[in-house]
Amino acid sequence: MKTLSLAVVVVLLSTGAAYAADPKKPSLGYTDTPMQPNGKWHVHDSDRPVPKVVTPGDKPGAAPADATVLIGPGNDLSKWVQKVGNTPATWSLKDGVLETGKGYIKTKEEWSDFQLHVEWATPSVVKGDSQGRGNSGVFLLGQFEVQVLDSHQNPTYPDGQASALYGQYPPLVNASRKPGEWQTYDIVFTAPRFKDGNKDGKLDKPATVTVIHNGVVTHNATAYFGGTTHRKIAEYTPAMVKGPIEIQDHGNPIHYRNIWIRPLKGYDQP
Repeated sequence: MKTLSLAVVVVLLSTGAAYAADPKKPSLGYTDTPMQPNGKWHVHDSDRPVPKVVTPGDKPGAAPADATVLIGPGNDLSKWVQKVGNTPATWSLKDGVLETGKGYIKTKEEWSDFQLHVEWATPSVVKGDSQGRGNSGVFLLGQFEVQVLDSHQNPTYPDGQASALYGQYPPLVNASRKPGEWQTYDIVFTAPRFKDGNKDGKLDKPATVTVIHNGVVTHNATAYFGGTTHRKIAEYTPAMVKGPIEIQDHGNPIHYRNIWIRPLKGYDQP
C-alpha cells in the first residue's frame, strides 16, 4: 500500500481546515434540492447566510456578547428615565440592585422583537395579600405586561399572579419562589404586525410572548388580546409595533438586577 509523506498529510489537513473555515470552499450544501415553502432557499442550500457567532454569558443568566445591559454591576441608571416627563430615573440603584421608587421607569431605547432577561425579588418580610403583596410588573413595548407579584402561598385572581399576562392569561403553572428569593424571567417577544405596513391600522398578527419563569415555561408563544390595562383590555393600534421596556411602581419595594435585552430579527436578515 502506498503511503503519504508527512509533509503531504500536513498540507491536506491544513487545506481541509481552510475549507472548513470558509463555507463556500467547497460547497457544503446543495442547490439541486426542492425549494422550501417560503420560496427563498433550497433544502440544504449552499448559499444560505451562515449564522453569526455570538459568545454566550459565562454563567446561566449572564448577558451574551450581543446583549444591551440595562441593569448590570455598578450603579448605572443612564439607560432609564422616569415614564412621566422623561426625566432621569430616580429609583435607588446600589451595587447592581435596583429598588422600585416613585413612578414607573422606562428605557430610553425602544425595541420591537427581542429576548429579555430580568431577575427580581419581592420583599422577604411579607406584608399585605393578593395584589397588595410584592406587586410590580414588566411592560413590553410599554404596552404588554408580564406581572410581578409575590405568588408564594398568596391567593389572587389567576390572571394577576406572578408571570401572568396581566388581565389576559394566567401562567401555565405557578413557578414562584419564596418571598425574598431571586427569581428570573426569560422572555421572547414578537411585536404585533399590521397590514399594509401599518398604513391602514388593521391588525395582521397580534403580539406574542414566551415566558420562562425560574426555568419553567409559563407561556408558550401566547398571543396578547391587546394592550394591558386594569380591569379591561386595550385595543391594538399601529403605535404598538415598537416601544421601551417599563418597570412598574405599585407601591411595593421590589428589587431588580441583571436585566439585559437582545433584539431579534427574522431568519436571513442581516
